[in-house]
Amino acid sequence: MTESVRLEPGQPAPDFTLDDQNGAPVSLSAYRGQKVVLYFYPAAMTPACTTQSCDFRDSLGSLAAAGYQVIGVSKDSVATLAEFAERDALTFPLLSDEDLTVHTLYGAWGEKNSYGRIVTGTLRSTFVIDEDGRISHTFYNTKATGHVAMLRKRLKITS
Repeated sequence: MTESVRLEPGQPAPDFTLDDQNGAPVSLSAYRGQKVVLYFYPAAMTPACTTQSCDFRDSLGSLAAAGYQVIGVSKDSVATLAEFAERDALTFPLLSDEDLTVHTLYGAWGEKNSYGRIVTGTLRSTFVIDEDGRISHTFYNTKATGHVAMLRKRLKITS
């Protein structure tokens, strides 16, 4: 398997602007001064991605209390993301990266093992970005189930 770029803690988080589920542009730089949990997921409305996104939704209160904003990124269209947000009451930004530019910048697109086959696709990944726009944590090839609980534990968020 070939590896794509891998970001490391301490590196500046690559800036970007993508449209959210409402068609509004969202720039990472607009979050400077805040902590951000940026996660990449393969496809809206699939079982695993729904589980992961709903786990983030259900943890928004405790993440926000600890100073974190949550942003999801997928290759889905704005229309699909709008349907996903509506269906599952997802109130945080879901960003559309149909041309995979941001996936590539973050190393969240590449070859992966899917049920014994090598395929190219989204590498389920999460990045924690500090107030200065630097990456503090990277999690590549995460599992959808239990990911938010693991993240909360690593970030020492208990409430």
